[in-house]
Amino acid sequence: MTREDVLAVVVKHLANAVDGLDPATVDPTRSLKEYGANSLDIVEVVSGAMRELKVKVPRAELNKLTNIDGLVSLLHDTKSGAGVGA
Repeated sequence: MTREDVLAVVVKHLANAVDGLDPATVDPTRSLKEYGANSLDIVEVVSGAMRELKVKVPRAELNKLTNIDGLVSLLHDTKSGAGVGA
């Protein structure tokens, strides 16, 4: 699975959580909050993406993230066996 595949999963869950968000406009360098996601939305996006990708990431690792790109990297690295929790 490529980084682009993981990004697509995250963007899909973000678009489901935030009303009116066009997935085509998502910039991975921005944070989930910049797209209007509140803390509950963020939990939904992260947990939904982890479920779909069948990975588990420690909460401590998630707390370090600052943007969508960081989340994608963490999920991708974990999925490919290179990250924490693999």
